[in-house]
Amino acid sequence: MEQTGLNTLWFILICVLWIGYLTLEGFDFGVGMHLNSLPRNERERRATLNAIGPHWDGNEVWLLTAGGATFAAFPEWYATMFSGMYIALILILLCLIIRICALEWRKTIRTTTWRRTWDKLHTGSAWIVSILWGVAFGNLVQGMRIEVGQYDAEGAFHALPASDVTWQALADNQHYLTGGFWSLLTPFTILAGLVTMSLFASHGALFVAIKTSGELQERATKLARVWAPIATVLTAVWALWAFFAYSGSAWALLPLALAAVSLLLADLWIFKGQEIKAFAAHFAAIAMAVVFIFISMAPYTMKSSIDPAYSQTIAQAAASRPTQGVMTIATVIFVPIVLAYTIWAYSVFRKRIDPATIPVEPVGLEPKKVRQFELS
Repeated sequence: MEQTGLNTLWFILICVLWIGYLTLEGFDFGVGMHLNSLPRNERERRATLNAIGPHWDGNEVWLLTAGGATFAAFPEWYATMFSGMYIALILILLCLIIRICALEWRKTIRTTTWRRTWDKLHTGSAWIVSILWGVAFGNLVQGMRIEVGQYDAEGAFHALPASDVTWQALADNQHYLTGGFWSLLTPFTILAGLVTMSLFASHGALFVAIKTSGELQERATKLARVWAPIATVLTAVWALWAFFAYSGSAWALLPLALAAVSLLLADLWIFKGQEIKAFAAHFAAIAMAVVFIFISMAPYTMKSSIDPAYSQTIAQAAASRPTQGVMTIATVIFVPIVLAYTIWAYSVFRKRIDPATIPVEPVGLEPKKVRQFELS
């Protein structure tokens, strides 16, 4: 079976969904990474959190949509990826849950210990998940220890010879990651984790710089000047490694070049004090990096590092044509609505936040009155 236009369209749409998630949620993670080091007092810390307060939960919708779209449009891709990377994805999920709890529960109890504990958990989870996302995407570019076969009743895996992998054979056999969790950690994927970590760190610092004012804004700009060059260097090393070692497409050069130009412009504008332009360029760089990753993957959804014959192609992973057709109609209707709402939300909350305007009085319940459900 050959790859169809609908298969290609949905591969592109899933790339777009990941662009939405990583560019928007990336600065949320970056803000969390700096939460315990950038603000100097409670007012500044609350101002920092208020910068992402109206947006972080909406930004996470892009992840849910990307996962749901993958499940519906490419069920075999979803099954292979989520079963093979189960432990890593569970770790990401736990970090996301901790971060949500930290954002929602921080203000509920009126004690410094309570707030500081959740801030530390927030920061720790942001650092961990930022690295894990890079490791995950690094594996998609590099390829994993994937084989085609089936498990017997005793749990032993029997792989088909690579020469026997055909469409007919896939009716009774599946793609499986047989290397285990530790096979996901290689020098290339670990470097990919450091790339996303540094990109999110600089992205978050830039977001605080364009959303706050006063001394907090000045420190955020200085912090961005530290992280942005680090992100540029790490991204350049990883991207060149990825292109020459794992990408067989000349088309990957275009997003690679655009990402490089965007990162260099971001560095230039940061040092010129033009934070808004720098953030826009940084946003574009992350978007182009995602495009580079998906072009480097194509025509596969899951590459095998054992033998190319074991790699899962876009056509093999795809759902039926009627399923993708119905999804396309729904996408044409609802995606513009989501985009319009997202743009509107950022427009409404576009003003800078002055830490001096944050109330001095602490919020939340007194510890002794928690069980009485009283506010004072």
